[in-house]
Amino acid sequence: MKKLVTVLVIVAVLVVVFFLTGPFFVLTEGDQALVLRFGNVTRVETEAGLKFKTPFLDNVVVYSKKVMVWDGEPQSIPTKENQFIWVDATARWRIVDAKMFYSALTTMERAYARLSDVIDSAVRTVISANYLREAVRNSDLIMDSTSRETFETGDAEGSDTLRQLTQTDVTYESISKGRHMLSQEMLAMTRAYATDFGIEIIDVIPRQIRYSSDLTESVYNRMIKERNQIAQAFRSYGEGKKAEWLGKLENEQRSILSKAYEEAETIKGTADAQASRIYAAAYGRDREFYDFWRAIESYRQTIPGFTKTLSTDMDYFNYLYGPRGR
Repeated sequence: MKKLVTVLVIVAVLVVVFFLTGPFFVLTEGDQALVLRFGNVTRVETEAGLKFKTPFLDNVVVYSKKVMVWDGEPQSIPTKENQFIWVDATARWRIVDAKMFYSALTTMERAYARLSDVIDSAVRTVISANYLREAVRNSDLIMDSTSRETFETGDAEGSDTLRQLTQTDVTYESISKGRHMLSQEMLAMTRAYATDFGIEIIDVIPRQIRYSSDLTESVYNRMIKERNQIAQAFRSYGEGKKAEWLGKLENEQRSILSKAYEEAETIKGTADAQASRIYAAAYGRDREFYDFWRAIESYRQTIPGFTKTLSTDMDYFNYLYGPRGR
């Protein structure tokens, strides 16, 4: 009896030790595992669940089956016309052959390092072999665009004039590939290398393309030049309208002054005629009084302006110094 108990205890201890050594492992959904024995792959587990391994002999390496993202560092690349642009690319990939992946790369860190080498090289090669327009555009729809910047002045004639002065015809060169096709070329180049690593690259996309500092300055200068041309068009239009209104004002002023002068001369002529009639009537009634009155009126206007009188012996002063006051 005692021997049986001892045997049972030993068996129980061995079972406990067996389970403590971890003969099982759990493979979660979205993961895959390699079971290694002395560094060699014995089997590949791809289905989720509770899995068995031989204690002390087997090791388990787990990789993800999910689609993973590779994000590269922005790099300055010259285009075919030798214009430098900054390209920031991204890619999606997954492990399709865990055994080959383990043999070629082993760790995820090495996988990302190799992907950086392969994808960066492909991006640089494709961008350098094509023009800038191929990298930034995906179609020629912009060539069909009819939108233009318009300026309103309140009158149709002025708006048409400004439109003629400010409108600039922009021409775009057509593309032969486009951004999508360049991405496909990058993908084809990277897939050729990635298959040896047990990796499938799903896509390679330049997620951001921006101009270099020199090219950006050139673009800004061109934009400033266009704005200055539009501003100069406004100034020219304003100067033209100013000259037009000043001409109208001057013509109107001359017309008003001419009409006023005509009316003034008419009034003066009428007044002179009436004065002449009054003088004639006064002269007809009393000639001597008329002569006296005219002389007095003349004295009032002329004598205050005299600064020196050398002689009064003239007919003009008869009414002042004559013996009979005439």
